[in-house]
Amino acid sequence: MLTRTCHSMRGCKFNTAVPALFLFALLALHRMQVAQGVWPMPQKMIQSSENYPLNPQKFSFQYAEDSVAQIGCSVLDLAFKRYFKLIFPDYSRGNDAGEPFSVVVSVQSGGCDGYPDEDSKENYQMLISEGQGVLVAETVWGALRGLETFSQLVYQDDYGAYYVNQTVIVDYPRFPFRGILLDTSRHFIPVQAILETLDAMAYNKFNVFHWHIVDDPSFPYQSYSFPDLSDKGAFHRFTHVYTQTDIHRVISHARLRGIRVIPEFDSPGHTQSWGKGQPGLLTPCYNGKTPSGTFGPVDPTLTSSYHFMARLFKEVNAVFPDSYIHLGGDEVTFFCWNSNPQVQAFMEKMGFGHDFTKLESFYIEKILNITVALNKTAVLWQDVFDYHENIPKDTVLHVWKGTAQEYNEEMSKMTKAGYRVLLAAPWYLNHISYGQDWHDAYTVKPLNFSGTEKQKKLVIGGEVCMWGEYVDATNLMPRLWPRASAVAERLWSDEEQTFNVSEAYPRLAEFRCRLVRRGIQAEPLFVGYCKHEYQGL
Repeated sequence: MLTRTCHSMRGCKFNTAVPALFLFALLALHRMQVAQGVWPMPQKMIQSSENYPLNPQKFSFQYAEDSVAQIGCSVLDLAFKRYFKLIFPDYSRGNDAGEPFSVVVSVQSGGCDGYPDEDSKENYQMLISEGQGVLVAETVWGALRGLETFSQLVYQDDYGAYYVNQTVIVDYPRFPFRGILLDTSRHFIPVQAILETLDAMAYNKFNVFHWHIVDDPSFPYQSYSFPDLSDKGAFHRFTHVYTQTDIHRVISHARLRGIRVIPEFDSPGHTQSWGKGQPGLLTPCYNGKTPSGTFGPVDPTLTSSYHFMARLFKEVNAVFPDSYIHLGGDEVTFFCWNSNPQVQAFMEKMGFGHDFTKLESFYIEKILNITVALNKTAVLWQDVFDYHENIPKDTVLHVWKGTAQEYNEEMSKMTKAGYRVLLAAPWYLNHISYGQDWHDAYTVKPLNFSGTEKQKKLVIGGEVCMWGEYVDATNLMPRLWPRASAVAERLWSDEEQTFNVSEAYPRLAEFRCRLVRRGIQAEPLFVGYCKHEYQGL
């Protein structure tokens, strides 16, 4: 495999004429068969029956002369090596018969050294013809998506020979935020399992890893400002923690695959593990006039609570480069606050009466002020909006509850109020049922709520949630894949082209086999087999 700048190969020098070239190719091929082998389905993809043999010995990735990315761009240099192995999984040095084939990559703008963010462009165009594939992308992140698509277009015949068909693709994501939440508090997920999840996410064109890193059961995040949080709050202070090195490894692995990493530090509820390493943070519960020995949410009446949070989030801001941070805010129980005489006195002083939603609003507003000062965009679960709390308009709201009718009504209210919204409610894939329940995830219509076009543009995407009550590294991958792939297509592809589950099934079954061959232990969709299903298992 070669990685060099292309100077002389036919069709290698191109820039402003490229869109016209793709339009001409689309028109020329418009009567040809539509390709079936790519998941998620590209926006526009036409493929002819004309195919070209690929010899790994004569295959190369190259940078176009006019590309702003050249040799030394780590994101693409490493992607070329990675995708060569994915495209030719049986590669061994053999004969060099056949014609050369190059995939020529042209990145039109942006750099290679940054991180993907909320404004990253992932659109790309691809033209595959004799001897060459041309991949044009606005940014390196779009180039990564195009390389994944090309890798899925290559196939083998029964004798092991590799081929790719004449193809034209114009592609871009339907939604800019396509996420997967992993809960690493209820069960510790080893770093290697997280990295494998990131690999599978890249194969599916997911672009956000929502790391629900801590919660009531355990605090595995190893803080350098507050080391007691993990020393006393993790399941095990040495074996079940994420060190700063571990976190950097995850973020780096994700970056090279065009995936953002957004941490969640949920409060004031879901913080039982925090209290073990930070005495005085949680609210003491009372039984009458006597402390019961149990604790509730973070104590919102103490200045020390906000000093602690400010230091913790300052650290988190330095560790996680993404501009988003998830602050939680869900499922806050008021029993303990209501039992505590100091909290009751504070409520009276503030004029809150007995409305504990006002106390929660007071707390959330303080936390939001901390993150605003750090130039972070906050994401909050829908509970905060439901309590009519004072939320800045640049906050992203996360819908997680209810039936289709209920979450559609919620999204209608949120977008009418001018907030950006993420949908997760129909995609809690930790819930399982017998049969092909991927159908339910696939047939969700994220914009099927009452509202104007302006409102619907405020839906920035959606998220698969994998909560950890019954999930650890032993069953994470088969529970997640390929069911999450159904969500991947719903969030990337055109809904009208991809809504039919009967038409999707053979493509998803083929893609599931591809995942298995790539080492992802994706569960079967139904009766059948994969040619390469037991390699490496």
